[in-house]
Amino acid sequence: MNIYLYVYLGSLLLTLMMTPAVIWIARRLDIVDIPGVRHMHTHPVSHIGGVSFFLSTIILSTAALWFSNFAGIAGEPALRQLRILLLSAGFMFITGLIDDVKTNGLRARIKFIAQIAAAVMVCAVGIRIKSVVVTDSVALNFGWFSWPLTLLWIVGVTNAVNLSDGLDGLAGGICAIACGVVAVFAASTGNVAVVVLMLALLGSVTGFLYFNFNPAKIFMGDCGSMFLGFTIASSSVLCFSKSSALVGLALPIAALGVPIFDTFFSMLRRFLERRSIFSADRSHFHHKLIDLGLTQRQVVIAIYGVTLLTSGLGMLMIVTPGIHVPIIFFCILILLLLIFHVVGSVRLEQIKAAMQKRYMIIHREHEERKNFEEAALYFRRAATFDQWWQAVSTAAGKMEFWTVDLPLVNRDGTSRALNWRYNGSGPDPGPEGLIQVHVPVRDRRSGSSLYLRIELYKNGSLESAGRRVALFTRLIDEHDINNLRIERQDSKHFGVDRAPLYS
Repeated sequence: MNIYLYVYLGSLLLTLMMTPAVIWIARRLDIVDIPGVRHMHTHPVSHIGGVSFFLSTIILSTAALWFSNFAGIAGEPALRQLRILLLSAGFMFITGLIDDVKTNGLRARIKFIAQIAAAVMVCAVGIRIKSVVVTDSVALNFGWFSWPLTLLWIVGVTNAVNLSDGLDGLAGGICAIACGVVAVFAASTGNVAVVVLMLALLGSVTGFLYFNFNPAKIFMGDCGSMFLGFTIASSSVLCFSKSSALVGLALPIAALGVPIFDTFFSMLRRFLERRSIFSADRSHFHHKLIDLGLTQRQVVIAIYGVTLLTSGLGMLMIVTPGIHVPIIFFCILILLLLIFHVVGSVRLEQIKAAMQKRYMIIHREHEERKNFEEAALYFRRAATFDQWWQAVSTAAGKMEFWTVDLPLVNRDGTSRALNWRYNGSGPDPGPEGLIQVHVPVRDRRSGSSLYLRIELYKNGSLESAGRRVALFTRLIDEHDINNLRIERQDSKHFGVDRAPLYS
């Protein structure tokens, strides 16, 4: 028991000593976070705080596990797995540090690939979610599916912690609670290696919070958040893999419920809005609380309270009979969902409406693409100017145009215009329902520009109108009337009687 206390206090004190040095170095090297639209701070702040608690965690956990009698207690297989886990976590730390130090950071795709690579390293040494014992009579064996399931968990938690680092002390406090929860479960299952690692991480994060709580003197940065999320996620799997009890998986989900739910709904929202799931916004759970009028400190303390509540309920699963574990876990998930709904971060009716809108947009895009491909067939068959104009008219009808006009100059210098009008049924859209576009078409005789004057239905969506215009102009661009002369020369071999360009 004393060694556990030494590990915790040692990492805490070491972080307290190292963090001021990291702040000084970061300022000297100008590695600071500049205030911006998405940031809550008002002045530049150092953002490589993860360096201090990464070093503290590695030093204390290594010293305790490899240079004491804990090595014999933990066992060589567990230590081997822990070595790979720490090596992978170090890789995550370095990836995050590069992102923090680079002026424009790393691309989200690069960081995502690095997270998968690190998670694969962990899975390769047997740290996987192989099976789950739900009750005494119900067990789920995942077989090969344990690989993607574990990758999803580790990468998902890593990103969840990273995205939760939006307010001073928020991610650090949540992770400190999660470390304590995983340490308690590891102790209950006799997993000494995980207990030591989690206590070392808990001590270092606690020490870091002294500098990170509002108003923060330093941020943990991606190097800190990615290291924290990856280490907690991998350690929970390592601990869970020794028992396979549902509580081993449910406990970290309960402790990290806020960032997990927040990340899931944020990515779902971005997906439904057809944005990159890695794009930034101000719709996170903590942003919603701030919009309700709470201060940064109040928001962070409130989220600490929610995390302590769900973690406390999760602890009940350790001491309750098997059948009650899934019931308690389900209640925790419902509680989190209700909290997110009350705050306004999740609205089921909005999600339903967004899903319907996305389906309609995809269906509309499919129809527009289909009409474009059908219209392209007419352009490919056009061998004369008259046939080309007929193809234009056909395309206009398929793409929901209202009018198309093409002013021409005859050979004798007089002017005329070709006109196409929509002749279908339906109400007149009026000026507010139409968009006017001029498409240049080069006159192959004079070299001057002719202009197709187009009016098209807005059809309730400027995006749809813009897409239809883009598809139509692509047809005009790919089937230029200047190419008709060349085709006319080629067509003589086939006995085609070509009409003049203009009469």
